[in-house]
Amino acid sequence: MDINLLVIGVGNSRLHVGAFVGAELKRVKHIALSQKADWPNLLAEIWGEFGDTPDAEVAGCCVVPDLLGPVSEAVRQATGEDVQWVGTDLSVPITVTTDEPTKTGIDRALVTAAAFAQLGKACVVVDAGTALTVNLCNNEGALVGGAIAPGATAMLDAMSERGALLPSTVTFAVPDSAYGTDTVDAMRHGVVGALRGLVQSMAERWAEEMGTWPEVIATGGDAAALFDGWEIVHAISPDLLMYGIALAYAEHQLKSDE
Repeated sequence: MDINLLVIGVGNSRLHVGAFVGAELKRVKHIALSQKADWPNLLAEIWGEFGDTPDAEVAGCCVVPDLLGPVSEAVRQATGEDVQWVGTDLSVPITVTTDEPTKTGIDRALVTAAAFAQLGKACVVVDAGTALTVNLCNNEGALVGGAIAPGATAMLDAMSERGALLPSTVTFAVPDSAYGTDTVDAMRHGVVGALRGLVQSMAERWAEEMGTWPEVIATGGDAAALFDGWEIVHAISPDLLMYGIALAYAEHQLKSDE
């Protein structure tokens, strides 16, 4: 269905904002949560993608409960609209069969729902951001579980904080060499190896359980750096969260029209 929708993802470190115009994702921008004063301007800029469209609305998801109020206020200031939040105003568009579905991260559910909507079959969805999550989706389109690990920057920060002789403020980058030839390079190799190893291990376990190898889809800010060109990853789709929010909104609209 055609939708005109401003989508907002409140992550652990960044605010993600996108515009679906006539059901097509036209633009996506990201801003650090620390740049709170700049949120309204960014939101107003993306809202401008809709021009004079009268039926544009706003939907979002948030993994930082304390920011629900501030983000909602910034949206009202920039657009005059209220946010329809997934999990309260909108239903999560996927079945979650973990032991505690309501405590499973809504961002994990949304990226998995978006991947299944595109593939229509079991898959592994890797979200590489502040944390790295590996999410397992079965052939029925249910999120059954997965793994959560520190993301690349969090790993580097932890090593710097706890290792007395390790350098501080190491920025994440994928090394060009086959192995580390200095301390910083070795730390980066360790991070890439650890995260890729986790993804491969989880994919192999899921393949054993299903009896077939699942496609692995990667999303998130570090996905391209970590996984581009790696044969295990079928595709990198950086905006899966945006599509997951739009899917929740579209399903709600369809149910409301029934």
